[in-house]
Amino acid sequence: MSLQTLSESEIIMTLVALALLLAAAFGVGTFMEKIKAPRVVGEITGGILLGGTFLYHFFPNVMGGIFLAYEQEGKVLNIFYQLGLIFLMFLSGYNTKLEVDRENTKTIACVFAGATILPMLGAIPFIPMFSDAFIGEIGNDAAFGLVFTIGVAITSIPVISKIFFDMGIMNTRFSNTVLTVSTFQDLCLWILLNAATRIAATGVLRVSDMLLVVGFTLGLFAVAKLISDHAGRKAQGEPVRAVTFYSLSFVVLLAVCAGLYKVGINIMYSAFLVGYLVKSFVGDAEESEPKKRMEALGNFAFSFFVPIYFALVGIQLNLIHDFSLMRFLIFFVIAFGLEAAGTLIFLQFTSLNAATKLNFAVTMNARGGPGIVLATVAYSYRIISVEFFTVLILTTMLSSLIAGYWLRRQQKLDPDIFMNLTKMPEE
Repeated sequence: MSLQTLSESEIIMTLVALALLLAAAFGVGTFMEKIKAPRVVGEITGGILLGGTFLYHFFPNVMGGIFLAYEQEGKVLNIFYQLGLIFLMFLSGYNTKLEVDRENTKTIACVFAGATILPMLGAIPFIPMFSDAFIGEIGNDAAFGLVFTIGVAITSIPVISKIFFDMGIMNTRFSNTVLTVSTFQDLCLWILLNAATRIAATGVLRVSDMLLVVGFTLGLFAVAKLISDHAGRKAQGEPVRAVTFYSLSFVVLLAVCAGLYKVGINIMYSAFLVGYLVKSFVGDAEESEPKKRMEALGNFAFSFFVPIYFALVGIQLNLIHDFSLMRFLIFFVIAFGLEAAGTLIFLQFTSLNAATKLNFAVTMNARGGPGIVLATVAYSYRIISVEFFTVLILTTMLSSLIAGYWLRRQQKLDPDIFMNLTKMPEE
């Protein structure tokens, strides 16, 4: 068997392209962290600066000579793009915890319903307003409608977690409520996105097929949860060598992604499930060896593959030609407004005070990484147009910035506002 290889000059240009992507993501991402903004916003912005919005627009020959140096370079870079997505979802699955505080069940249920169900239902009447400009090449209305409603309701666990950590309010009732709701919310929305990609792949909408896909993906997670609960009690086994740990994890990750794709489960959801299962078998106790190894893997992935993924997302955005400022602003107001209003409406059934309700409404709007994954997966399946891809990315970036600055502002006004979720005074 003989494999085709790149020439030495093509390899060099690929390395230069990766270096530029990584440098731009690191530089702007670090700057964003300095101004207390989510790093992911800076990593995408770094990619935007390299693309048609800035450098490629003004220096097309120079930038084209780096990122379009040979015919297949886009496909080579796409491998790194896909690996970044796989590792991002794998690590998200590993860090997912489905544990409900029974004393906080009512608040969790109200935030979930208000931030998920109401926004998705409220988004449906707006779909015809945007479909002409936002629908993708395949022209599948059902798949597009699902992506549109998901885009309105999604919330980011990684971005919110980082904000909570930086503010010193992790493990408070407020942060635990937000993270629990976001976990259940993202799980539901990943299932719906998987259904949308299945519809896009088959080209038809059969209710029976859609129910089968939803049922199968729910079943997979139910099985993973059962395995997790059973294996979690036996996770304290003999320690394995680091090489064995990583090799087996990667073999399972790649094999499961490939295998589940054959039955209609997309790579993103498969990687998420594998991460969740790996945690079940190796455990995630603090200071344990598996926990340290996953942290080391996370440090590497978030230093190389994930920033390149986000930068490649940004480089595809063209805010000069493939963008309507007016449509973006209208969509952003609708998405932000529906998420906030839905959360506020359902929180009226709790005894939380007005300030806390408003904090939940704004926080659930931080779309972060999941919003970007939604946009990239939907665009790769041609469910959405390049303009809607751009709008979703910008909505994700702006909503995450607003949530971060809002929470820090509230903490500055009242340092104890998140430590105790104050209720309305007893009459």
